[in-house]
Amino acid sequence: MLLIILRCLYAIVCIGTILAYVTQGLDGGSDPPGFIGQHRFLGFILLLVVTQLVTVFDLVFPRKRIEVISAVYFGLLIGFLLSYLFIQALTPAIAQWEYREVAIVLTTLVIPYLCISLLLQTKDDFRFIIPYVEFSRDLKAGKPLVVDSSALIDGRIAEVVDTHIIDGLLVVPQFILHEVQEIADSNDKLRRTRGRRGLEVLSKLQNNPNVEIKMHETDKSVGDGLSIDQRLVEVAKLLGGRVVTNDFNLNKVASVQGIDVINLNDVANALKPRYLPGERLRIKVIREGESQGQGVGYLDDGTMVVCESANHLIGKEIDIIVTSVLQSSAGRMIFGRQVHTSSAAERS
Repeated sequence: MLLIILRCLYAIVCIGTILAYVTQGLDGGSDPPGFIGQHRFLGFILLLVVTQLVTVFDLVFPRKRIEVISAVYFGLLIGFLLSYLFIQALTPAIAQWEYREVAIVLTTLVIPYLCISLLLQTKDDFRFIIPYVEFSRDLKAGKPLVVDSSALIDGRIAEVVDTHIIDGLLVVPQFILHEVQEIADSNDKLRRTRGRRGLEVLSKLQNNPNVEIKMHETDKSVGDGLSIDQRLVEVAKLLGGRVVTNDFNLNKVASVQGIDVINLNDVANALKPRYLPGERLRIKVIREGESQGQGVGYLDDGTMVVCESANHLIGKEIDIIVTSVLQSSAGRMIFGRQVHTSSAAERS
């Protein structure tokens, strides 16, 4: 609505200004020069069309980058200042020249264009000229975090954000959103549930005031022929960011290409209690393990515990002694053996 009002006001101002220009001389003053003075109506239409081409350009290219806008803004300021000084310096020499006004108009147009073009081509180095002016955005948390679909479906990233550990920019590429939507529309009930959970997590992140999240539009031609993981890595390279995922394969792909990865499994493992060999745990045996005689149980945080010679104790709670711990990006497993009655008596 604000843009519509701005465009309407701009059109009104252009009409009034051009009308005042082409009608000068009707009250006894000097007429506009050349074609405009001879054909006022056609001159009015021509100048109005030229000014409204700016509005057409604004409608055709709705998405703009702040560094480009800043370069144009500073280019206009510097260009008009230089053109004004240049015109003032030339005024004594061209005061009696027939094409004095034409020279002034050309100077006012050409110099700002050259300044804008120069700044657009050197905007990345502009901060070396003026140290306190920089076109690139300074994020308080450093690199942006590019979120993978597995991280959205997993859901733990929303809980991490609630702890205020992450306060920077979260970036969700458009193709990741499409992937989650396709999973949510799947015919498979389990996949559909996981996809809908990913969309719910994304909505929760967007409504969370503790973090800034934006959708990143990607050019389809850039990632044509690449896998989703590789396109995600390319976006991280483009933005100079890090990848947030719990996909083990994506973790490896990004690491090989020099992209920093935040693996949610690694984060969760780092925050889990440490169990050392020799410590005692109490678990409930849920099912048999893959190897003969093994029984499997789980801790409250979901960590799998494999106990030797406990396959006949399914449904019972037993005390075990930790013998080893296997930890990786895919999760953590604890191996142990049952504490026998004699051992328990000795402990008491």
